Amino acid sequence: MTTKTTAPDAGISKELAIGKLTAEMLAEMRALIGTELRTDACVNNEYATRLAILRFTEGIGDDNPLWTDERYAATGPYGEIVAPPSFIFACLGSVQVGWRGLGGFHAETDVTFHAPIRVGDKIKSRVWFDGFDDPKESNFGGRRIKDYLRQEYWNQDGELVARFICSRMRFERGEMQKRRSSRAIEIPHPWTGEELEKIEADILAETPRGATSRFWDDVHIGDALDTLTKGPIGLTDEIAYVASGAAPIPRLSAHGVALRRYHKHPKWAFRDPNTHALEPVYSVHYNDYAAQLQGAQIAYDVGIQRTCWQIHSLTHWMGDAGAVKAIHGQYRAHVYLSDVVRLGGKVVGKEIDADGDAVVHLETWAYNQREQNCMPGTATVVLPRPREGAQ
Repeated sequence: MTTKTTAPDAGISKELAIGKLTAEMLAEMRALIGTELRTDACVNNEYATRLAILRFTEGIGDDNPLWTDERYAATGPYGEIVAPPSFIFACLGSVQVGWRGLGGFHAETDVTFHAPIRVGDKIKSRVWFDGFDDPKESNFGGRRIKDYLRQEYWNQDGELVARFICSRMRFERGEMQKRRSSRAIEIPHPWTGEELEKIEADILAETPRGATSRFWDDVHIGDALDTLTKGPIGLTDEIAYVASGAAPIPRLSAHGVALRRYHKHPKWAFRDPNTHALEPVYSVHYNDYAAQLQGAQIAYDVGIQRTCWQIHSLTHWMGDAGAVKAIHGQYRAHVYLSDVVRLGGKVVGKEIDADGDAVVHLETWAYNQREQNCMPGTATVVLPRPREGAQ
């Protein structure tokens, strides 16, 4: 009996795939518009168990007892633990579609939230490819396109939990690599001991508003959100995020499981020249070599990880009785390992909306130590109103 052998690299190189944005590729992708995508390889948490919620909140650094403490949550507005709104990303972060050999950055997120996720809920995710914009020239990476995935999350009772529009920038990696030197900055950031002491003191002083309701009637245009600090971002922060179930696309795997996948899909991986191990494209978030192949300086954060921080900032400010109704965020500039991000915002409007909800409209931001707003955004939050006759 003869045994068929496969070349060690099976088409896998020390580089990420280098593709070109061609007319043929655009035609191929237009033919996919409206397609519902397979999600089996990308689902991380099908059930919102107590431990799945805990693992996720630890992975984004959010220890609000409404998500983690059964005794505390029993006296809250839901009567039990609920998941933070961002837990949808721990069910399914996203799915990749087409664009063979092109690089991609998560560019923008729009989410509307429709129902809370309770302990024990079973979440079904569905994803559709909704199309893309015409190619445009950019200084960042040459020709690029912006595509759109529509992701919906439904619970076991047929209720829509959330709808997420995920848009990514697609670009030719070779062009991004050529322009990398033009974006060079001092990395890792040279923090002083005094600066680090101040950052950590700020983080330790942060507390969620919790059971003390923030009433809609008491909020005014111009009011500032509390500042929430993340960082300096370290390797373990990224590992914890992956372990939380919020990434990647597709799921990470090891040893023979990973090897068989990479041999079937050689462009999913590259061979790291330092360790000689095969690594997934997703390792740009914790592997400097991979990040540099993508045109970045060193490893950088995950787009929806930043959105999880944005939602943490909102729930921290609004209190247990509030609800996040919608968010929007744009990802500008990489958040590199060693960076610090301070999230905040201000009230820009308030109304009783068409659903009868007392909502507050917010402008949100996320500034790094280089004074770049790396995630300008907006949000709509529902706040409670005092009961008539209540003191």
